[in-house]
Amino acid sequence: MQADFWYTKSLEEMSDGEWEALCDGCGKCCLNKLIDEDTDELVHTNVACELLNTHSCACSDYGNRFAKVPDCLKITRDKLDDYYWLPSTCAYRLLAEGQSLPSWHPLRTGSKSAMHKAGQSVRGKVVPESRAGNWEDHIITWAR
Repeated sequence: MQADFWYTKSLEEMSDGEWEALCDGCGKCCLNKLIDEDTDELVHTNVACELLNTHSCACSDYGNRFAKVPDCLKITRDKLDDYYWLPSTCAYRLLAEGQSLPSWHPLRTGSKSAMHKAGQSVRGKVVPESRAGNWEDHIITWAR
């Protein structure tokens, strides 16, 4: 993989490996969302998918996630406009909007520790679906 490929290639030009490497592994996209019935507004919760390891912020069964979680979405280049709900810190969204990766991004720092230290991951901020109860009690704004 070419160093700093995200500076020199468009999202469309990236290999599948480069595309996957853009994901910082923050876990924010693995949080459940709700649609407000009155306003159709999408709201985020701190209720994590059951497959999300809430410490590492990684999927515990990435290879089988679609079979185990039917509403899990694969983020693809061709549907990026459909993912308006991705957090503002998401590399896919940032690069699509012509912005650069944040200073804490693992591609820039070489590890996820800077992301966790900067408070940009879900570590320590979420509850698993099995313990959440009413999701409406878990609405948040920090994952946008």
